[in-house]
Amino acid sequence: MKITEIQIIPIKPKNGLVAFASVVVENSLYLGSFGVYTKLDGSGYIITYPTKKIGNKNINIYHPINKETSKAIEEAIISEVEKILTQ
Repeated sequence: MKITEIQIIPIKPKNGLVAFASVVVENSLYLGSFGVYTKLDGSGYIITYPTKKIGNKNINIYHPINKETSKAIEEAIISEVEKILTQ
């Protein structure tokens, strides 16, 4: 799997949320609405996938099925976030 495009939208930090992100996978699948949060200890960032609240439950909109895909998406987003937020 190859991430072919990444878009980062920095926001005013609130409760650890510092940006939203989207990616394009292999020029054919757009995935948006990732949340980018600072880790509690300040040592980096974590990525959250979009959910929808239905009643009292949070339902995943989409998420990776394996660790390799998750790692590829997270590394691509975090790398781009670090470039943008440290400028």
